[in-house]
Amino acid sequence: MIRVLVADDEPLIRAGIRMILSSADDIDVVAEAADGREAVELARSQRIDVALMDIQMPVMDGLTALGELRRAAPQVRVLILTTFGERHNVLRALTGGSAGFLLKDSAPAELMRAVRAAAGGEAYLSPGATRHVVDSLASGGATQRAEDARRRLEKLTDRERDVLALLGEGLSNADAGQRIHMSEATVKAYVSRILAKLECENRVQAALLARDAGLGVQEPGQLRPPG
Repeated sequence: MIRVLVADDEPLIRAGIRMILSSADDIDVVAEAADGREAVELARSQRIDVALMDIQMPVMDGLTALGELRRAAPQVRVLILTTFGERHNVLRALTGGSAGFLLKDSAPAELMRAVRAAAGGEAYLSPGATRHVVDSLASGGATQRAEDARRRLEKLTDRERDVLALLGEGLSNADAGQRIHMSEATVKAYVSRILAKLECENRVQAALLARDAGLGVQEPGQLRPPG
């Protein structure tokens, strides 16, 4: 079972999320918090796999709670709940080590996909908001970010760059494997090496680096052979 904590200061939001997730056989909402401080305390005292964290909360906001959780309970995967108007905060959350973000008006099936992806160690970027995040990254300091990203990517092999490019597209290990003719397990091993070399905490940070560097994977007919 995936043990979930829901942190949101609106009781109706928490109740709605609990109702949706309770319909899944492999997900159990074991705790609820009305503010970030309560969320951190619950994560310390209980076994939590995934925390769904609102950004705007009293006492302690979601971004501060994210930082606290990274230190106090690093095993907890944090998914940020957001709205389009908070996209600048989403960028802070991604670089701060969150497992991704989800729009509050997402469909129930997407909510369950996000929780399962986070629990499985993968990042989840809400399709409905990814474009907005990328647009934000394209404005202000883009040239310097691109230079820094390209410099960091110099330590990767050609094949690792291929895999990283697919992470930048938001593909799962399985989908990336199909694109470049690798097994899911092989892609997972490549991802681990990429994160270590780039000193990234998660796939989201690596994906942002790929986008900053303008990294694109070759067409299937031009892909380098495995090795």
